Amino acid sequence: MASIEEIREERIKKLNILKEKGIDVYPARVKRDFFVSEILERFEELTAKENISLVGRVMALRGQGAIIFFNFYDGTGTFQGLLKKGETEDSVMELFSSTVDIGDFIEIYGNLFITKRGEKTLQVKNWKMLAKSLRPLPGEYYGFKDEEERLRKRYLDILVNEDIKDRVLKRTKFWSSIRNFLVNRGFAEIETPVLENTAGGAEARPFITHHNALDMDVFLRISAGELWQKRLMIAGLPKVFEIGRIFRNEGMDAEHLQDYTQLEFYQAYSDYREGMEMVKEMYRYIAKETFGTLQFSIKGFDVDLEKEWGTYDYVETINKMTGIDIWSAEISDMENKLKELGVEYDKKGFNKTRAIDNLWKFCRKQIAGPGFLINVPVFMEPLAKRKEGDDRVVERFQVILAGSEVGKGFSELNDPIDQAGRFAEQAKLREGGDEEAQMYDHDFVEALEYGMPPTFGFGVSERLFAFFLDKPARDCQIFPLMRPLK
Repeated sequence: MASIEEIREERIKKLNILKEKGIDVYPARVKRDFFVSEILERFEELTAKENISLVGRVMALRGQGAIIFFNFYDGTGTFQGLLKKGETEDSVMELFSSTVDIGDFIEIYGNLFITKRGEKTLQVKNWKMLAKSLRPLPGEYYGFKDEEERLRKRYLDILVNEDIKDRVLKRTKFWSSIRNFLVNRGFAEIETPVLENTAGGAEARPFITHHNALDMDVFLRISAGELWQKRLMIAGLPKVFEIGRIFRNEGMDAEHLQDYTQLEFYQAYSDYREGMEMVKEMYRYIAKETFGTLQFSIKGFDVDLEKEWGTYDYVETINKMTGIDIWSAEISDMENKLKELGVEYDKKGFNKTRAIDNLWKFCRKQIAGPGFLINVPVFMEPLAKRKEGDDRVVERFQVILAGSEVGKGFSELNDPIDQAGRFAEQAKLREGGDEEAQMYDHDFVEALEYGMPPTFGFGVSERLFAFFLDKPARDCQIFPLMRPLK
C-alpha cells in the first residue's frame, strides 16, 4: 500500500497534466443547475431536461476503460455519475480516468437516466475540475489513527461520518430552538462585552490578556454578560438574552471546557419560582425541536423530561447522603468525610465553601433528575436574593440531570448594600487563595444603587446539548481546542 506522501506526489503529477493542457485546476466560477437534493426530489420531472450541470466531491470511483462509475457529494446528497465509451467522447473519458481521484471537486454536464440496476444517474458528456485533492480522504485504507486525529481533523470527520455531520446540524437546531423560544416570548437578543475590567457573573478563573490601545490588562468574560444584562434591567429593558462565547481558564474533562457557548437571559418583575416553570417548558421545547423526543439515556441514567420534575434541598440532601450538617459541621469534619468518601479535591485555596461544594458534588452524582436543586446557602451564591423566611439560603435553583448541574437560575439580588457585602466576602476568599471566588465589581454596585426591579435570571451552556447526546462536551464542539503538534 502506497504511503500518503507517495499518493500526494502522484496526485501532483495529475494536477500538472491538467495545467499543461491549460486547464485552471482551481477555478473561481462553477455552473450548477441544481443541488443533488433537488435532483433526487424532482428526478422524474428533470429527466426530460437536457444538459444538466451538477457539482460535488468525488466520494467513490469504480471501473475503468470503457465504463466509469463514480459517486459525488455536494453537501445536500450523494448522486451517481457515469462516463461510457460511445456516449462520452474518448478524450473526455481519458482525461477523467488519468486525472480524477476520490476527494476531487468536479463539475459534470449531461443527462439524467436510470441504469438497468435501477440507479438514478447522470450520463456525463463533459466535466471540469473545480479543486484537485492532493491527499486521500479517510476510508478503508487511510482511516483516522486515533481519537485525537479525528478531533484535530474535524473537517474530515464531518465529511466521512454521517453521525458527526448530523451532530453539527443538531447543534444549530439546539441554539435556534433556544433563540426561538425566547424571541417568541418577547425577549430582545443583545450583545455584551467579551473583554472586561472585572471578570464577573460567575465563580471561575478567567483568562487574562493585554489591551494594547488602552495599555491595560483585561479579562475574557466568564459569563454571558450577567452583570451587563442586569444593567439593562436597570435601564428599563424588561426581557433580554444573549447567546455567546465565554472563557474559563480551568480544568478540562468530559463536562468542562475553557471556550464554549452559553445562554443567559433576564426577565424583570419575575422570580425563581416563576423561572422554574419557564425553564422546564424551555428544556422540553429544546429537546422536542432538536431531538424529537423527551426521553434520553444519559451517563447510565434514564431521564424523562416529560414526567414531573423533583426538587432537592441542598442542605437536606447533603445531610441525608453524607451525614454532614453544613450549618454546624467544622471544616475538619468535612475534610474527613471527603476522605472517607474517596472524593479528590483541589487543596489550593481550600475553604469551607469549597468543602461543602465537594460534598454536594458527591451527592448530585447519585441523582437522575430531572429536577431542581434549591435552598443553597448565601455564602455559596453571591448574586442571588435571600429567601423569604430563611435568610441563610438564597432563591436559586440548578437543573439536575443525570447526576450533574445543567443550568442555573435565581431571583437576582437587587439590594446594593447586600451585594456590596457579599462581594467583600468573595474578595476575602480571593485573598485567601481561592482563584474562583468572584471579584468585587464596584461599578455594578453603583449601578444597583440606581435601582433594579425584581428580576429572574438563568444561564445554561452547551453542556446541555452534550448531555442530550450523551457525549463528552469536547466531542460536541465543531472544532475543539487542540494542543499544537510539535
